[in-house]
Amino acid sequence: MRKAERAALVMQRLEQHYPETPVPLDHSDPFTLLVAVLLSAQCTDKKVNEVTPALFAAGPNPAAMADLTEALIFSHIRQLGLARTKAANVKRLAELLIERHAGQVPKSFTALEALPGVGHKTASVVMAQAFGVPAFPVDTHIHRLAQRWGLSNGENVARTETDLKRLFPREAWNKLHLQIIFYGREYCTARGCNGMVCPLCKELFPNRRKPLLANKALVINRLQGRLGLQERFQLLQGRGGSCEHCARALLPYPNQHGSRCQPRCSAHGPGNPGSTG
Repeated sequence: MRKAERAALVMQRLEQHYPETPVPLDHSDPFTLLVAVLLSAQCTDKKVNEVTPALFAAGPNPAAMADLTEALIFSHIRQLGLARTKAANVKRLAELLIERHAGQVPKSFTALEALPGVGHKTASVVMAQAFGVPAFPVDTHIHRLAQRWGLSNGENVARTETDLKRLFPREAWNKLHLQIIFYGREYCTARGCNGMVCPLCKELFPNRRKPLLANKALVINRLQGRLGLQERFQLLQGRGGSCEHCARALLPYPNQHGSRCQPRCSAHGPGNPGSTG
């Protein structure tokens, strides 16, 4: 089966599995979607949806959110991973929306990615789901499945995004990226499938005899600077790093964050402050 044929089969099967693709994160407008996606790193959508009602009641728009103290924002989201960093990012993000964009979420990849805590994937989700602009946000599920299904070589997330955009029709991107995520969570999980277990892997590669290990392409993505802090943290979980310090070390501009690099994991504890993960 050729790559184009595999892509067509993937679209067909995913449409059968997931004819409807509601956005998993609860939101009411582009601003609340942007904040929810920012908060979703290292958290389940369910957990984010548990904390955002109170947060959005206190700060339903950029002006109201900017008026909240960082400590109050933190108190609403303290159950989430990277809560202190996220609280600082949410407050500053709201302030910048007022300063630069008249209190509106910009409809631009460049402008979105200039906001604190917003990487290319987060910007893509907002552009796709809030504004209907065709985009193909690639998270760890999509990056993993694209390799298992022989649609991309896994060299890096940017390559995966480019390959998938070439394979699938533009008008399908916004729905398809959610369908792949849903399938990756339900059937083709990181540990539950090795390229030989789930229905689609077996249908696409019936003669596959060896497990396929997905490449997370951490270093290349670091050099390209395409991922936000929370997106880098997700990748680190699979490479032995597990602390905020590790994630910050992967940023292309670590010095701007000063000393807020705690807590550190066992590999980069207080006795090793110079470690870069």
